[in-house]
Amino acid sequence: MARQRMSGKERREQLISIGRSVFAERGFAGASVEEVAARAGVSKPVVYEHFGGKEGLYAVVVDREMQALESVITDSLGDGRWRERIERAVVALLTYVEEETDGFIILVRDQAPGESRSYATFLNMAVGQVAHILGKAFEHRGFAPELAVLYGQALVGAISMTSQWWLDDRTMDKHAVAAHIVNLCWNGLSGMESTPKLRRFAEEEEN
Repeated sequence: MARQRMSGKERREQLISIGRSVFAERGFAGASVEEVAARAGVSKPVVYEHFGGKEGLYAVVVDREMQALESVITDSLGDGRWRERIERAVVALLTYVEEETDGFIILVRDQAPGESRSYATFLNMAVGQVAHILGKAFEHRGFAPELAVLYGQALVGAISMTSQWWLDDRTMDKHAVAAHIVNLCWNGLSGMESTPKLRRFAEEEEN
């Protein structure tokens, strides 16, 4: 039975899906147009026709992953009480790691030369959103709102690094990991001091 021909759109989607897998397995440097073409059962010129080369395919894959990840995090931070937003954001990120593992690997472990969008871009977006929310909370509690960016960096960094650790170490359930992250973040925020000092240096100043 003759194999049914794909439309141009179907072929493009197939190549993106295969490219995503190859980039996750090999990294950008180790991936090749030859391997993508071989897995798709097409010749190399077909890949070049759709994407212009490995760089073009990689750019499309990264752009899609960035849009998907930004969407789930933005939605999770949208409405609700502050703790609920933290919980939703942490679970959303861990769910992405769990369900879209190849995409997360591509974002955190690799970047093509000249590629402008990266996981760092996503983190900057997340920090901006978290800092905006924190700024309002700080004003309400009488804290300096300009410190919201610093605390946003700390929170997003902690969540991001723990998510990358969980990418390789799945000994704990996703919701258990999320609960521990939220425990640290929430209790840290709820017990904040308006003028924190390092204990050691504060004691030296007093002496």
